[in-house]
Amino acid sequence: MAVVGHTEEDVKLLARLMRAEAEGEGQLGMLMVGNTGVNRVRSDCLDFTKLNSIRDMVFQSPGGFEATQKGYFYQRARDKEIELARKVIQGNRYHPASNSLWFFKPSGSCPTQWFNQWNSGRYKSHCFYSPTQSACPKVF
Repeated sequence: MAVVGHTEEDVKLLARLMRAEAEGEGQLGMLMVGNTGVNRVRSDCLDFTKLNSIRDMVFQSPGGFEATQKGYFYQRARDKEIELARKVIQGNRYHPASNSLWFFKPSGSCPTQWFNQWNSGRYKSHCFYSPTQSACPKVF
């Protein structure tokens, strides 16, 4: 059962975002980006209180994803990314992004905190950050 409402267009948007943000990180990296996006829609907390759909999350500005804000969100969703997007929409979670709301690619090691949020782990070149359960209970 889906953890967020969605249309077929939403699935393709999420798949495009996953590809744009993490294609070089492989399937697991793209799944983690998808987790982060779905968590933002579910969260209703911190920077993500006005996100009511996958579309809102993908195009959130300010505070959204670099791919949509810096111009590399142009490739179509391929069948494989669409399949991966469906997995995270169905509620599959992948550590360290299980409860994350943020990720970024540092030039060195992952800072312990990023904008006052705790590091939940690293996968390849991306560091993931999760809120506390008391701040964002819907993510947990």
